[in-house]
Amino acid sequence: MKAGCRRARQPAFPHVIPLYGGHIRSPAGPLMFLPYSVSAKIQREVNGLSFLNNLITGISLGSVYAIIALGYTMVYGIAKMLNFAHGDVIMVGAYMIFFATGSFGLNPIVGILLAVVVCTVLGVVIEGLAYKPLRQASSLAVLITAIGVSYFLQNAALLLWGADPKVFTSVIPEGSLPIEGVNITYVSLVTVLACIVIMLALTWFTSKTKMGKAMRACSEDKAAAQLMGINVNRTISMTFAIGSALAAIASALLFSSYKNLIPTSGSLPGIKAFTAAVFGGIGSIPGAMLGGILLGIIETFARVINTNISDAVVFAVLIIVLLVKPAGLLGKTIREKV
Repeated sequence: MKAGCRRARQPAFPHVIPLYGGHIRSPAGPLMFLPYSVSAKIQREVNGLSFLNNLITGISLGSVYAIIALGYTMVYGIAKMLNFAHGDVIMVGAYMIFFATGSFGLNPIVGILLAVVVCTVLGVVIEGLAYKPLRQASSLAVLITAIGVSYFLQNAALLLWGADPKVFTSVIPEGSLPIEGVNITYVSLVTVLACIVIMLALTWFTSKTKMGKAMRACSEDKAAAQLMGINVNRTISMTFAIGSALAAIASALLFSSYKNLIPTSGSLPGIKAFTAAVFGGIGSIPGAMLGGILLGIIETFARVINTNISDAVVFAVLIIVLLVKPAGLLGKTIREKV
C-alpha cells in the first residue's frame, strides 16, 4: 500500500448508519433499528395495530356468518330440520344483485331489495315443494332432500349463468374510516351494524309480535300449538321466508368483501354458518350471533398463521366445544318426552 494512502475503515455493520444516538439500518439491512427501548415500543405498537386490524376483519366476517346462521337457527328451532340448501339461496341472491347492478344498472339498494324478494319467494317455494311433504318423515329423509335441493340449485345456476367466475361489484362504497391508526373499512362497519340490527329486530319479533309468539309455540310443541289454533304450516313457511331474506342480505355483505362469484360460492359459507349456529347453540338467536362472530375471529387469526389450515382449525374448535358443551355455548339441553 502506498504511503499516505490509508484504507478506509469499514464499519462493523456495513448496513447500519448512525441516527441521532441510535442506529437505523439502510435499505440493505433487513430491519430498522433504534435503541432497544424505542424499537421495542414501535414493535409493540405495530403488533397491536396488526392485532386490531385482524380482529376487526374477523368480527366483520363473523357478522356475515352470524346473519346466515340466524336463518339456520330459526328454521331448525321451529321446524326442527336442517336446510342445507340455505347456502345456495345465498348464491342465488348474489347473482340477482350482480345482474341487477351490473347488467341493468340499477341502484345497489334496489338490487338488494330485488334479491330479498327473489330469495324469499325461493325459500317459500323450496319449503312448500320439498320440505312440507316431509313433516312426519324421518330426519334422514329431510337431510337427503336438503342435499338434493342444494345440488339442484347449484346445477340450475350453472345452466343459467355458466361456470365462468363473475366479479361482484361491492354494494357498499369503497374506503375506510381511520380510528387511532386502525383502518375500518366501510364494508366491515356496515356488516357489523347490519348484524346487530338484524339480531335485535329478530329478538323483538320473536318475543313481541303475534307471529313471533306463534313461532315460539311451534318450536316448543307443534301439536299443542295446532290445538291452540296456530296455523303451523303458515308459521313454518314464514320462518323459511325470513331465513331466505336474511340470506339475500348476507350475500350482499359477503360478496362485497369476497368478489368471486360462481354457482358453488354459497356452499362453504353456508356450511361454516351452520357450524356457527351449532357452535353458539342452534335454536338460539343470541347463540347464532355469538357463534358466528367467534368463528369469524378464529378463522381470521388461523389464516394469519397459515392459510391452508384455517378451515381445519375452525372445525377442530367446533369439535372441542361440542365435546365439552354438546348443546353449544348458549344452547339449552332438551330432554326427550317419554
